[in-house]
Amino acid sequence: MTIKSFHPPLRTLMGPGPSDVSPRVLEAMSRPTLGHLDPVFVGMMDEVKALLKYAFQTENELTMPVSAPGSAGMETCFVNLVEPGEKVVICQNGVFAGRMKENVERCGGIPVMVQDDWGRAVDPQKLEDALKTNRDAKFVAFVHAETSTGALSDAKTLVEIAHRQGCLTIVDAVTSLGGSPLKVDEWKIDAIYSGTQKCLSCTPGLSPVSFSEAAVEKIRNRKSKVQSWFMDLNLVMGYWGTNAKRAYHHTAPINALYGLHEALVILQEEGLENAWKRHLKHHEALKAGLEAMDLGFFVPEDERLPQLNAISIPEGVDDAAVRSRLLSDWQLEIGAGLGQMAGKVWRIGLMGHACNERNVRLCLSALKDVLSRPKA
Repeated sequence: MTIKSFHPPLRTLMGPGPSDVSPRVLEAMSRPTLGHLDPVFVGMMDEVKALLKYAFQTENELTMPVSAPGSAGMETCFVNLVEPGEKVVICQNGVFAGRMKENVERCGGIPVMVQDDWGRAVDPQKLEDALKTNRDAKFVAFVHAETSTGALSDAKTLVEIAHRQGCLTIVDAVTSLGGSPLKVDEWKIDAIYSGTQKCLSCTPGLSPVSFSEAAVEKIRNRKSKVQSWFMDLNLVMGYWGTNAKRAYHHTAPINALYGLHEALVILQEEGLENAWKRHLKHHEALKAGLEAMDLGFFVPEDERLPQLNAISIPEGVDDAAVRSRLLSDWQLEIGAGLGQMAGKVWRIGLMGHACNERNVRLCLSALKDVLSRPKA
Protein backbone atom coordinates (compact mmCIF):
# COMPACT_ATOMS: atom_id res chain seq x y z
CA MET A 1 0.00 0.00 0.00
CA THR A 2 1.31 3.45 -0.95
CA ILE A 3 0.24 6.18 1.44
CA LYS A 4 0.09 9.66 -0.06
CA SER A 5 0.20 13.12 1.52
CA PHE A 6 -2.73 13.92 3.79
CA HIS A 7 -5.00 16.78 2.69
CA PRO A 8 -7.81 17.44 5.19
CA PRO A 9 -11.19 18.77 4.06
CA LEU A 10 -12.02 22.38 4.84
CA ARG A 11 -14.42 22.39 7.79
CA THR A 12 -16.00 25.14 9.86
CA LEU A 13 -15.19 24.25 13.46
CA MET A 14 -18.01 25.28 15.81
CA GLY A 15 -17.64 22.56 18.39
CA PRO A 16 -16.03 22.78 21.84
CA GLY A 17 -12.55 23.03 20.31
CA PRO A 18 -10.36 23.15 18.41
CA SER A 19 -11.68 26.32 16.84
CA ASP A 20 -10.96 27.64 13.35
CA VAL A 21 -7.33 28.74 13.07
CA SER A 22 -6.53 32.11 11.53
CA PRO A 23 -4.65 31.91 8.19
CA ARG A 24 -2.09 34.22 9.79
CA VAL A 25 -1.38 31.61 12.45
CA LEU A 26 -1.06 28.81 9.88
CA GLU A 27 1.31 30.94 7.83
CA ALA A 28 3.39 31.74 10.91
CA MET A 29 3.75 28.03 11.64
CA SER A 30 5.14 27.42 8.15
CA ARG A 31 8.14 29.71 8.69
CA PRO A 32 11.68 28.30 8.88
CA THR A 33 12.43 26.26 11.98
CA LEU A 34 15.12 27.61 14.31
CA GLY A 35 17.01 25.84 17.07
CA HIS A 36 15.33 26.02 20.46
CA LEU A 37 18.37 27.80 21.94
CA ASP A 38 18.87 30.15 18.99
CA PRO A 39 19.12 33.73 20.35
CA VAL A 40 16.48 34.92 17.88
CA PHE A 41 14.07 32.22 19.06
CA VAL A 42 14.82 33.02 22.71
CA GLY A 43 13.87 36.63 21.98
CA MET A 44 10.56 35.45 20.56
CA MET A 45 9.99 33.36 23.70
CA ASP A 46 10.22 36.53 25.78
CA GLU A 47 7.62 38.15 23.53
CA VAL A 48 5.31 35.14 23.97
CA LYS A 49 5.59 35.52 27.75
CA ALA A 50 4.79 39.24 27.54
CA LEU A 51 1.80 38.59 25.27
CA LEU A 52 0.50 35.86 27.60
CA LYS A 53 0.76 38.25 30.54
CA TYR A 54 -1.51 40.61 28.60
CA ALA A 55 -3.99 37.83 27.77
CA PHE A 56 -4.10 36.68 31.40
CA GLN A 57 -4.01 40.28 32.72
CA THR A 58 -1.12 39.52 35.05
CA GLU A 59 2.41 40.59 35.89
CA ASN A 60 3.30 37.11 37.16
CA GLU A 61 6.87 36.37 36.16
CA LEU A 62 6.10 32.65 35.97
CA THR A 63 3.82 32.89 32.92
CA MET A 64 4.59 30.64 29.97
CA PRO A 65 3.20 27.98 27.63
CA VAL A 66 3.64 24.34 28.62
CA SER A 67 4.81 22.25 25.64
CA ALA A 68 1.67 20.08 25.59
CA PRO A 69 -2.15 20.53 25.47
CA GLY A 70 -4.38 22.02 28.17
CA SER A 71 -4.58 18.76 30.11
CA ALA A 72 -0.83 19.01 30.65
CA GLY A 73 -1.29 22.57 31.86
CA MET A 74 -3.72 21.20 34.42
CA GLU A 75 -1.24 18.55 35.48
CA THR A 76 1.58 21.11 35.67
CA CYS A 77 -0.41 23.12 38.21
CA PHE A 78 -1.34 20.16 40.37
CA VAL A 79 1.96 18.25 40.37
CA ASN A 80 3.96 21.35 41.25
CA LEU A 81 1.68 22.57 44.02
CA VAL A 82 -0.01 19.59 45.68
CA GLU A 83 2.04 17.35 47.96
CA PRO A 84 1.10 14.00 49.52
CA GLY A 85 -1.46 14.33 52.30
CA GLU A 86 -2.59 17.85 51.37
CA LYS A 87 -6.30 18.47 51.09
CA VAL A 88 -7.77 20.10 47.98
CA VAL A 89 -11.38 21.30 47.84
CA ILE A 90 -12.63 20.84 44.25
CA CYS A 91 -15.83 22.45 43.00
CA GLN A 92 -17.41 20.16 40.41
CA ASN A 93 -20.12 21.25 37.96
CA GLY A 94 -19.00 19.25 34.92
CA VAL A 95 -16.48 16.82 33.45
CA PHE A 96 -13.27 18.74 33.95
CA ALA A 97 -13.34 19.08 37.73
CA GLY A 98 -13.42 15.27 37.71
CA ARG A 99 -10.03 15.39 35.99
CA MET A 100 -8.82 17.73 38.72
CA LYS A 101 -9.76 15.05 41.23
CA GLU A 102 -7.71 12.49 39.30
CA ASN A 103 -4.70 14.81 39.40
CA VAL A 104 -4.99 15.37 43.15
CA GLU A 105 -5.20 11.65 43.83
CA ARG A 106 -2.16 10.92 41.66
CA CYS A 107 -0.22 13.58 43.61
CA GLY A 108 -1.08 11.77 46.84
CA GLY A 109 -3.42 14.59 47.88
CA ILE A 110 -6.88 14.31 49.40
CA PRO A 111 -9.70 15.63 47.19
CA VAL A 112 -12.84 17.03 48.82
CA MET A 113 -15.58 17.31 46.20
CA VAL A 114 -18.20 20.07 46.31
CA GLN A 115 -20.94 19.11 43.86
CA ASP A 116 -23.16 21.41 41.83
CA ASP A 117 -25.68 20.53 39.17
CA TRP A 118 -24.18 20.20 35.70
CA GLY A 119 -25.13 23.24 33.66
CA ARG A 120 -25.00 25.57 36.66
CA ALA A 121 -22.26 27.87 37.92
CA VAL A 122 -20.35 26.87 41.04
CA ASP A 123 -22.31 27.91 44.14
CA PRO A 124 -20.06 30.15 46.32
CA GLN A 125 -22.01 29.26 49.46
CA LYS A 126 -21.34 25.55 49.00
CA LEU A 127 -17.61 26.30 48.75
CA GLU A 128 -17.76 28.45 51.89
CA ASP A 129 -19.54 25.67 53.78
CA ALA A 130 -17.03 23.05 52.60
CA LEU A 131 -14.09 25.17 53.75
CA LYS A 132 -15.64 25.63 57.20
CA THR A 133 -15.70 21.85 57.63
CA ASN A 134 -12.28 21.37 56.04
CA ARG A 135 -10.19 24.05 57.72
CA ASP A 136 -7.01 22.10 56.99
CA ALA A 137 -7.49 22.44 53.22
CA LYS A 138 -4.51 23.90 51.37
CA PHE A 139 -6.09 24.54 47.96
CA VAL A 140 -9.36 25.32 46.21
CA ALA A 141 -9.70 24.23 42.57
CA PHE A 142 -12.49 25.00 40.12
CA VAL A 143 -13.27 25.42 36.43
CA HIS A 144 -13.92 29.02 35.41
CA ALA A 145 -15.61 28.11 32.09
CA GLU A 146 -16.89 24.53 32.09
CA THR A 147 -16.46 23.28 28.53
CA SER A 148 -18.68 20.24 29.05
CA THR A 149 -21.76 22.32 29.99
CA GLY A 150 -21.26 25.92 28.89
CA ALA A 151 -21.50 27.28 32.45
CA LEU A 152 -19.44 30.29 33.60
CA SER A 153 -18.60 30.60 37.30
CA ASP A 154 -17.74 33.69 39.35
CA ALA A 155 -13.99 33.20 39.67
CA LYS A 156 -13.40 36.45 41.57
CA THR A 157 -15.83 35.52 44.35
CA LEU A 158 -14.62 31.91 44.60
CA VAL A 159 -10.99 33.06 44.93
CA GLU A 160 -11.95 35.56 47.64
CA ILE A 161 -13.66 32.80 49.64
CA ALA A 162 -10.64 30.51 49.26
CA HIS A 163 -8.18 33.18 50.36
CA ARG A 164 -10.23 34.03 53.45
CA GLN A 165 -9.63 30.45 54.55
CA GLY A 166 -5.91 30.61 53.71
CA CYS A 167 -6.12 28.44 50.58
CA LEU A 168 -4.28 28.85 47.32
CA THR A 169 -6.40 28.60 44.17
CA ILE A 170 -6.01 26.52 41.00
CA VAL A 171 -8.24 27.64 38.12
CA ASP A 172 -9.11 26.02 34.77
CA ALA A 173 -9.39 28.77 32.14
CA VAL A 174 -9.10 26.54 29.08
CA THR A 175 -12.24 27.95 27.44
CA SER A 176 -12.31 31.43 29.00
CA LEU A 177 -8.86 32.83 28.08
CA GLY A 178 -9.39 35.41 25.33
CA GLY A 179 -13.16 34.94 25.25
CA SER A 180 -14.56 36.04 28.61
CA PRO A 181 -13.36 38.58 31.20
CA LEU A 182 -10.43 37.02 33.07
CA LYS A 183 -8.24 39.13 35.36
CA VAL A 184 -5.62 37.04 37.10
CA ASP A 185 -3.97 39.79 39.15
CA GLU A 186 -7.13 41.73 40.01
CA TRP A 187 -8.87 38.52 41.11
CA LYS A 188 -5.69 37.27 42.84
CA ILE A 189 -5.71 33.83 41.18
CA ASP A 190 -2.71 31.76 42.31
CA ALA A 191 -2.35 29.15 39.54
CA ILE A 192 -4.18 29.08 36.24
CA TYR A 193 -3.97 27.07 33.03
CA SER A 194 -5.54 27.29 29.59
CA GLY A 195 -5.24 25.92 26.06
CA THR A 196 -4.33 27.45 22.72
CA GLN A 197 -7.05 25.81 20.61
CA LYS A 198 -10.11 27.61 21.98
CA CYS A 199 -10.53 31.41 22.02
CA LEU A 200 -6.90 32.05 21.07
CA SER A 201 -7.56 30.20 17.76
CA CYS A 202 -4.17 28.59 17.62
CA THR A 203 -3.57 24.92 16.90
CA PRO A 204 -3.86 22.44 19.81
CA GLY A 205 -0.71 21.41 21.61
CA LEU A 206 0.30 24.22 23.98
CA SER A 207 -1.03 25.18 27.41
CA PRO A 208 -0.51 28.70 28.78
CA VAL A 209 -0.03 28.77 32.56
CA SER A 210 0.60 31.46 35.16
CA PHE A 211 1.60 31.30 38.83
CA SER A 212 1.45 34.00 41.51
CA GLU A 213 4.37 34.71 43.85
CA ALA A 214 2.53 32.83 46.61
CA ALA A 215 2.24 29.78 44.37
CA VAL A 216 5.91 30.03 43.35
CA GLU A 217 6.88 30.20 47.02
CA LYS A 218 4.88 27.03 47.69
CA ILE A 219 6.69 25.27 44.82
CA ARG A 220 10.11 26.39 46.04
CA ASN A 221 9.44 25.15 49.57
CA ARG A 222 8.09 21.70 48.76
CA LYS A 223 9.01 18.94 51.18
CA SER A 224 8.95 16.35 48.39
CA LYS A 225 10.24 16.30 44.83
CA VAL A 226 7.75 17.13 42.06
CA GLN A 227 6.57 13.74 40.81
CA SER A 228 6.85 14.71 37.13
CA TRP A 229 10.31 15.43 35.73
CA PHE A 230 8.99 17.01 32.52
CA MET A 231 6.56 19.33 34.33
CA ASP A 232 8.80 20.26 37.27
CA LEU A 233 8.77 24.05 37.10
CA ASN A 234 11.99 24.25 39.09
CA LEU A 235 13.62 22.71 36.01
CA VAL A 236 11.46 24.19 33.25
CA MET A 237 12.15 27.75 34.39
CA GLY A 238 15.78 27.23 33.56
CA TYR A 239 14.57 27.31 29.97
CA TRP A 240 11.58 29.69 30.21
CA GLY A 241 13.09 31.98 32.88
CA THR A 242 14.41 35.51 32.52
CA ASN A 243 18.12 34.82 32.38
CA ALA A 244 19.86 35.69 29.13
CA LYS A 245 21.46 32.25 29.19
CA ARG A 246 18.79 29.54 28.89
CA ALA A 247 19.44 26.02 30.14
CA TYR A 248 18.31 23.13 27.93
CA HIS A 249 15.32 21.30 29.33
CA HIS A 250 13.46 19.92 26.31
CA THR A 251 13.21 20.66 22.61
CA ALA A 252 10.44 23.22 22.46
CA PRO A 253 7.73 22.89 19.75
CA ILE A 254 9.33 25.68 17.70
CA ASN A 255 6.77 26.15 14.94
CA ALA A 256 3.81 25.71 17.27
CA LEU A 257 5.22 28.58 19.34
CA TYR A 258 5.44 30.71 16.19
CA GLY A 259 1.70 30.07 15.83
CA LEU A 260 0.94 31.00 19.43
CA HIS A 261 3.00 34.18 19.08
CA GLU A 262 0.94 35.19 16.02
CA ALA A 263 -2.36 34.30 17.71
CA LEU A 264 -1.45 36.48 20.67
CA VAL A 265 -0.37 39.32 18.37
CA ILE A 266 -3.82 39.11 16.74
CA LEU A 267 -5.45 39.29 20.19
CA GLN A 268 -3.32 42.30 21.08
CA GLU A 269 -4.26 44.03 17.82
CA GLU A 270 -7.97 43.53 18.45
CA GLY A 271 -7.70 44.44 22.11
CA LEU A 272 -8.65 42.06 24.90
CA GLU A 273 -11.84 43.86 25.91
CA ASN A 274 -12.92 44.08 22.27
CA ALA A 275 -12.44 40.31 21.97
CA TRP A 276 -14.63 39.77 25.03
CA LYS A 277 -17.32 42.05 23.53
CA ARG A 278 -17.15 40.27 20.15
CA HIS A 279 -17.78 36.87 21.74
CA LEU A 280 -20.79 38.24 23.61
CA LYS A 281 -22.18 40.03 20.52
CA HIS A 282 -22.17 36.94 18.32
CA HIS A 283 -23.49 34.77 21.16
CA GLU A 284 -26.51 37.08 21.35
CA ALA A 285 -27.08 36.74 17.61
CA LEU A 286 -26.82 32.94 17.80
CA LYS A 287 -29.16 32.91 20.78
CA ALA A 288 -31.80 34.91 18.91
CA GLY A 289 -31.64 32.59 15.92
CA LEU A 290 -31.78 29.40 17.97
CA GLU A 291 -34.70 30.61 20.05
CA ALA A 292 -36.56 31.52 16.83
CA MET A 293 -36.18 27.83 15.92
CA ASP A 294 -37.58 26.82 19.36
CA LEU A 295 -34.17 25.54 20.47
CA GLY A 296 -33.35 26.27 24.10
CA PHE A 297 -30.19 26.67 26.15
CA PHE A 298 -29.30 24.23 28.89
CA VAL A 299 -27.63 26.85 31.11
CA PRO A 300 -29.54 29.75 32.76
CA GLU A 301 -28.86 33.04 30.99
CA ASP A 302 -26.95 34.73 33.82
CA GLU A 303 -24.60 31.73 34.16
CA ARG A 304 -24.07 31.17 30.44
CA LEU A 305 -20.73 31.07 28.64
CA PRO A 306 -20.92 33.11 25.39
CA GLN A 307 -18.28 31.10 23.52
CA LEU A 308 -19.60 27.62 24.36
CA ASN A 309 -23.34 27.22 23.90
CA ALA A 310 -25.01 24.10 25.30
CA ILE A 311 -28.27 23.60 23.39
CA SER A 312 -30.89 21.15 24.62
CA ILE A 313 -31.60 18.49 21.99
CA PRO A 314 -35.33 18.38 21.16
CA GLU A 315 -37.21 15.23 22.10
CA GLY A 316 -37.19 12.63 19.35
CA VAL A 317 -34.21 14.12 17.51
CA ASP A 318 -31.29 11.80 16.76
CA ASP A 319 -28.24 13.57 18.18
CA ALA A 320 -25.59 11.69 16.20
CA ALA A 321 -27.54 11.80 12.93
CA VAL A 322 -27.89 15.59 13.08
CA ARG A 323 -24.20 16.10 13.76
CA SER A 324 -23.28 13.66 11.01
CA ARG A 325 -25.46 15.48 8.45
CA LEU A 326 -24.07 18.86 9.47
CA LEU A 327 -20.57 17.52 8.86
CA SER A 328 -21.26 15.73 5.58
CA ASP A 329 -23.65 18.24 4.00
CA TRP A 330 -22.47 21.53 5.44
CA GLN A 331 -18.86 20.80 6.42
CA LEU A 332 -19.84 22.11 9.86
CA GLU A 333 -18.69 20.57 13.14
CA ILE A 334 -20.62 21.01 16.38
CA GLY A 335 -19.98 19.02 19.55
CA ALA A 336 -21.81 16.26 21.37
CA GLY A 337 -22.50 16.25 25.10
CA LEU A 338 -19.85 14.86 27.47
CA GLY A 339 -20.35 12.59 30.47
CA GLN A 340 -23.86 12.79 31.89
CA MET A 341 -24.67 15.39 29.20
CA ALA A 342 -24.19 12.87 26.37
CA GLY A 343 -27.27 12.74 24.14
CA LYS A 344 -28.84 15.69 25.96
CA VAL A 345 -27.08 18.69 24.43
CA TRP A 346 -25.20 19.94 21.43
CA ARG A 347 -22.21 22.12 22.21
CA ILE A 348 -21.85 24.98 19.74
CA GLY A 349 -18.60 26.90 19.96
CA LEU A 350 -18.14 30.54 19.02
CA MET A 351 -14.47 30.82 19.81
CA GLY A 352 -11.73 33.10 18.59
CA HIS A 353 -11.40 33.27 14.80
CA ALA A 354 -14.62 31.21 14.45
CA CYS A 355 -16.63 33.80 16.38
CA ASN A 356 -18.04 35.88 13.53
CA GLU A 357 -21.31 36.77 11.80
CA ARG A 358 -20.72 34.43 8.87
CA ASN A 359 -20.39 31.41 11.13
CA VAL A 360 -23.49 32.35 13.14
CA ARG A 361 -25.51 32.53 9.91
CA LEU A 362 -24.00 29.28 8.62
CA CYS A 363 -24.79 27.42 11.83
CA LEU A 364 -28.39 28.63 11.96
CA SER A 365 -29.02 27.85 8.29
CA ALA A 366 -27.45 24.40 8.58
CA LEU A 367 -29.39 23.46 11.70
CA LYS A 368 -32.66 24.70 10.19
CA ASP A 369 -32.03 22.62 7.07
CA VAL A 370 -31.08 19.40 8.86
CA LEU A 371 -33.80 19.61 11.53
CA SER A 372 -36.51 20.28 8.92
CA ARG A 373 -35.76 17.11 6.96
CA PRO A 374 -38.03 14.10 7.36
CA LYS A 375 -36.70 11.44 9.72
CA ALA A 376 -34.92 8.61 7.90
